[in-house]
Amino acid sequence: MSMEWKGVMPALTTKFKANDSLDFDLFSKNLQAQLDAGVDGIILGGSLGEASVLTAEEKFDLVKFAVGKVGGKVPVVMNIAEGSTRDAVRLAAEAKKCGAKGLMLLPPMRYKADDRETVEYFKAVADSTTLPIMIYNNPVDYKIDVTLDMFAELSTYANIQAIKESTRDVTNVTRLINRFGDRFKILCGVDTLAMEELVMGAVGWVAGLVCAFPRETVAVYRLTKAGKINEARNIFRWFLPLLELDIHPKLVQYIKLAEAEAGLGSEMVRPPRLPLIGEERERILKIIRTGIASRPTLPDYLSLKF
Repeated sequence: MSMEWKGVMPALTTKFKANDSLDFDLFSKNLQAQLDAGVDGIILGGSLGEASVLTAEEKFDLVKFAVGKVGGKVPVVMNIAEGSTRDAVRLAAEAKKCGAKGLMLLPPMRYKADDRETVEYFKAVADSTTLPIMIYNNPVDYKIDVTLDMFAELSTYANIQAIKESTRDVTNVTRLINRFGDRFKILCGVDTLAMEELVMGAVGWVAGLVCAFPRETVAVYRLTKAGKINEARNIFRWFLPLLELDIHPKLVQYIKLAEAEAGLGSEMVRPPRLPLIGEERERILKIIRTGIASRPTLPDYLSLKF
């Protein structure tokens, strides 16, 4: 299967048991729900997947399990978020051995690299692998902005193919298209901006709340791309209070609580994160339960042509 950077690609949460080991049974249940809903790929070990507290071996185990589960139906992408270039290169090699079809690549972690250092980091990983790469540009959370000029330097690398656009600036989609045409595939990485960015030319959505609401997420994507804007907008308006759970520092706990309420996951997180308690938990539960109680009836979105 060749890698196509388009459609809905869930940034899946990592499921844990009470003893802190990986819960592959629950992971499998959620993954199957994603496939049934019609997602176009899956991403493992991202920020929502608690990348910072996973060992490399756990990431590889998740990739191998997912590759076996999807059976070639959709590509499996592994996230790389490392502090050193050496470790990033090593993970890229292992990801390919495990069956990953692509990489999502963050800038260097734990050190605020300047533009030259960031570009050289990306180039070194791209040079080391034949796997297609999506650059994750999230200056809000990771404090490094991959600028248009930096992408121009990276455009000479054929396997750097896509951008997870998480600058929080919808107009950046237009800037990228004006500068590069279709050289880079643009995927929205912020749930609350997804429909706007899809209308403006993004070809995909790296989604978070899809973990709990896969069918609604895919429906919004497919309706928007099919030009059925009013239908997509109605679903998106219902969805927005839930999608806002994706743009909070506790997005992992919030989205895992949504998964648990939707019957697709549990609240288990890996310390130092802790499950929600008290007023905060009740407030988030109210948002989630209100959304579940008023879920819209979806059209036959999987049959849409675009």
